[in-house]
Amino acid sequence: MTQSTPTVTGIKLKRQSKLLEVTFDNSKTYNISCEMLRVFSPSAEVQRYGNPILVTHKKAVNIKAMEPVGHYAVKIIFDDGHDTGLFSWQVLHNLCTNQAELWQQYLARLRAEKGSREALIDMNIKYS
Repeated sequence: MTQSTPTVTGIKLKRQSKLLEVTFDNSKTYNISCEMLRVFSPSAEVQRYGNPILVTHKKAVNIKAMEPVGHYAVKIIFDDGHDTGLFSWQVLHNLCTNQAELWQQYLARLRAEKGSREALIDMNIKYS
């Protein structure tokens, strides 16, 4: 018997803390960082057909916008310009429920490849 992936029933961006609050139909709510969503983007650009690249320098990244995709996913547009990942409910559920383990794997890979989470340049943009 296969277990179906819970459906997302609510998504709320906490822009100040750079967190995305995701609620599933099983009443579980998770907070996941924009940085984690960006470095684990399901886009072909990041995933490289099963050989994911190491995404670095995204500690300060935030979400600029989100667009629903049918009843199964959300397109997340990040403020660094990345906008090609479709986060299905299954992908979001996996990232939310396994975030501690996935994050430790990411940090280990970052250390091994001498990468950095820090932004390359400080982005302080003001709109007039």
